[in-house]
Amino acid sequence: MSSAQIPVDVIRSARRRRTVQARVTDGVLQVRIPAWMSREEEAQAVADMRARLERKHKSRHSSDEDLARRARELNERYLAGRATFSSIRWVSNQNSRWGSCTTGTGEIRISDRLRDVPDYVVEAVIIHELTHTFIPGHGTEFWDWADKAPQAERAKGYLEAYQRFSAEAPR
Repeated sequence: MSSAQIPVDVIRSARRRRTVQARVTDGVLQVRIPAWMSREEEAQAVADMRARLERKHKSRHSSDEDLARRARELNERYLAGRATFSSIRWVSNQNSRWGSCTTGTGEIRISDRLRDVPDYVVEAVIIHELTHTFIPGHGTEFWDWADKAPQAERAKGYLEAYQRFSAEAPR
């Protein structure tokens, strides 16, 4: 769904002085604005937030090609180029995992439910799956490599909360 199709809920606040803030909650773009804004300023704020959301969706994780490019960069930066993968792609049929790796073929699949999470979360999942290409299982050596992802612990916490509280999360 493009950002132009997402419903908008404008929340005016007397406590908010100058800033505009937006986030997607339950499929609705919530735009928080100061109460004093005119309808024209409100319309501009909503348009700006939609544009920002659209840019975010066209980020480095928007296509399989972007995902592969990012995986190559992360492999070099954090895994010393040790990972060897044949493909990495978004999949919509992965309901019990965030990602998976077939070690024999080097095929990596990332749940498309992660398209809208922060970059550091997607990167941690990518690095996790890349690590499986050279270390099977989840032993100590595996975690020594997988936890090289930036903000790895924070990403684990994000995914734990996302799984617990989101209708979109794998069960």
